[in-house]
Amino acid sequence: MKTSFARNAIVLGLLSAIGPFAIDMYLPALPTIAEHLHASIGATQMTLMAYFAGFGICQIVYGPVSDLVGRRPPLFFGLAVFILGAIGCALSDTIEMLIAFRFLQGIGASASMVIPRAVIRDLHTGPDAARLMSLVMLVFSVSPILAPLTGSAVIVPFGWRAVFVIGTIAAVLALVLVALTLQETHPPERRLKSGIRSVMAGYGKLITDLRFLGLTFIGGLGMSSFFSFLASSSFIYIDHFGLTPTQYSLAFSVNAIGFIGSAQLAGWLGARFGLPKVVLTAVALYAFFALVLFGVTLAGVDSLPVLMALLFCAFAWLGLVIPTTMVLALDEHGPIAGMASALGGTLQMAAGAVMIVVVSAFFDGTALPMVAAIAACAAGAFTLAWLTLGRGGRAPVAVVADGQPAE
Repeated sequence: MKTSFARNAIVLGLLSAIGPFAIDMYLPALPTIAEHLHASIGATQMTLMAYFAGFGICQIVYGPVSDLVGRRPPLFFGLAVFILGAIGCALSDTIEMLIAFRFLQGIGASASMVIPRAVIRDLHTGPDAARLMSLVMLVFSVSPILAPLTGSAVIVPFGWRAVFVIGTIAAVLALVLVALTLQETHPPERRLKSGIRSVMAGYGKLITDLRFLGLTFIGGLGMSSFFSFLASSSFIYIDHFGLTPTQYSLAFSVNAIGFIGSAQLAGWLGARFGLPKVVLTAVALYAFFALVLFGVTLAGVDSLPVLMALLFCAFAWLGLVIPTTMVLALDEHGPIAGMASALGGTLQMAAGAVMIVVVSAFFDGTALPMVAAIAACAAGAFTLAWLTLGRGGRAPVAVVADGQPAE
């Protein structure tokens, strides 16, 4: 299937950015939302957790549906649900109402995450898939730079509800973009021929594949560490260190610079050294910087520049881990790429949602609970990477020209 890398990267990247954009743009508003809705910090953080819950759980539905009926129909449905959720959030006048509509918004956003990854697997495998995934992440990763700045720019003059108005407009534009530019990549002859039985068989195959699960949770623990940062950073940077929402947005975007730069090297490094070696090296360095940060924070260092510098280093290496582990996890499951992407995404989002709950429960206004969670996730990811891809792991499957695993 001949396609344009640049066009696919832009379209799939913009689609994948819809969900994270709805998170990152509203982070500077969290303290304001808590104040205006007379809610506690914990209750306000639950709006984030509710979004992640809907975002993660419903991937397990969108994936098999896309394997059965194609990629486009569930993508249209998800974007429509996202728009309804965003409108509800903008009209919410209680924290409970906001939590409910954030959950609905997450349900819609999950389609824009799981289906683009399945589309990438429809088109490519191996280093080519890593290259396209990296290009998608280039577009996707602009969200942590632009979204908080956009959020802070509209919050000051228009209030926190304007964040959800912008999200609605972005989703409508994405809907039009999909309708005009994204062709169906999963034609009828490649779709599953039956319903529940095929779905259950596919999920049964995936849930018993230890390599798939290992790769999924390596990336999932890395994402969970970033979710810990999402849940706590605005309160730490704004309330603890005294930054303004705009300054927080700039500080937040620093992490995206390293993430974007390293992610663009994933395809080249994977072709040169092999994706498993890239994952092992990157996750080791990610864990090293996360543990150094935990050590200095535990020793009493309460410095914003130190925190930002070490987070930059850790998340830069994480930028190599996430796209490569996803490509490796999907490589062997082309016929059920939608299900594999869905289950992987659901497990990763569930891990992230649990981490948000844990960090929220222990949050004390300082950086230590957040840093401890990031270090724990990094150590777990390193251990799992060694077990999955190191000496004890199964050898990677070779991928031949037609995209199918070689025996």
